[in-house]
Amino acid sequence: MLVLDRREQAWIDSSFKEFTGYLRPNDVVVVNNSRVIPARLKGSRDTGGQVEIFLVREIEKLIWEALVRPGNRLKQGARVSFGEGKLVAEILDHPGTELRRIRFHCEDSFDDLLAQIGSTPLPPYIKRPSGASATDRERYQTIYSKHRGAIAAPTAGLHFTPEVLAEVPHKASLAEVTLHVGYGTFEPVRVDDVAEHSVSGERFAISETAAQTINNARANGGRILVVGTTTMRALESAANENGNVEPGSGVATLTIKPGYQFRIAGALLTNFHLPRSSLLLLVSAFAGRELVLRAYGHAVDQRYRFYSYGDCMLIL
Repeated sequence: MLVLDRREQAWIDSSFKEFTGYLRPNDVVVVNNSRVIPARLKGSRDTGGQVEIFLVREIEKLIWEALVRPGNRLKQGARVSFGEGKLVAEILDHPGTELRRIRFHCEDSFDDLLAQIGSTPLPPYIKRPSGASATDRERYQTIYSKHRGAIAAPTAGLHFTPEVLAEVPHKASLAEVTLHVGYGTFEPVRVDDVAEHSVSGERFAISETAAQTINNARANGGRILVVGTTTMRALESAANENGNVEPGSGVATLTIKPGYQFRIAGALLTNFHLPRSSLLLLVSAFAGRELVLRAYGHAVDQRYRFYSYGDCMLIL
């Protein structure tokens, strides 16, 4: 774990087992308890052609937006079968868009069938020649995941072990929110002017209890330590003009980039991210672009591991 001090414009090399040593009595550690669904489906057409469907967002019951391969070959009305025909996907729109609309047909519970047929949507840089395994299905979850709906893990939380998590309440308060990590989190920055970049919406929910815990801590001078960029997006999306978190549910459409004025977060635990990503923009907004890039250079020199199963950075 690289510990980055914004005030001192400096960093030190540490280890995640030291995480709770950086907590203060009035702090609140906020985590995202979203649980990853087995969103990757491999099936076949009547012609025998193989098709992969990666679920992205549920629009309404049994209707989803998805990435489809090979998407350009599947016309409106095409059907793909999974699990010996127990689950059938019907393409609802014409080729030409990156995300296709799909209606599923099944007699049994869709969620149960997805659990049986689907596989864990590991990032493409994690290579599994035979596909994601049963072990991946559990390892690619935080230990506090509860509410199904994410298509990727909120990876900053993967660092927590039961032992470290159990230490948190002895040093600070703990609050849980839910943001279902969606395709928007991983959309690359495709514009030269980052002011024009926007991130697709993601569903989130914050309970009365979580909001009260966070707001009380801030009122008493406590610091909100946010675990992960997805948690950050949920909290900042729910912040009102007074700097308090409003409980409730909705769609987070906020795009955080340099120049954004943070209302809730006082510290951030995050992984090391890809270049030209919305995640790196958010981290740069929080800690300053130049400091982040210098810290990343140090991390590369010291052979820190990047991305989902990599090392982490605690920004204070």
